[in-house]
Amino acid sequence: MGRCIQLQWQDKLIQLAPTPAGMFERVNGQRTDLKLTLTDASPLDMAAAVLQGEKPGVHVEGDVQLAAEVNWLIDHVRWDVTEDLSVWLGDAAAHTLVGLGQQAVQAIRQLARKAAS
Repeated sequence: MGRCIQLQWQDKLIQLAPTPAGMFERVNGQRTDLKLTLTDASPLDMAAAVLQGEKPGVHVEGDVQLAAEVNWLIDHVRWDVTEDLSVWLGDAAAHTLVGLGQQAVQAIRQLARKAAS
């Protein structure tokens, strides 16, 4: 049995195990080697961070070596949302949708800052 990584946000959790092909498969009930808990309460804040190329807040427990490997992957593997959306929507629509999403996130952040002050 391989290593198991548990991802948790609030009361939702998923366990994943790396496969020999370099992918992840969902598993259940395995001993957790690494637990990653997202600390941001707001999904909008997490989405904004990811869209701006930042990492969301994470609390890490468990296997230090596995955590370092996961961190390396996060730092070096980028998800090109526009590219993936263009497969289904076409290039122009994908660029437009991602641009609108980024503008919406910026507007929500500005609104939240104004409300907090």
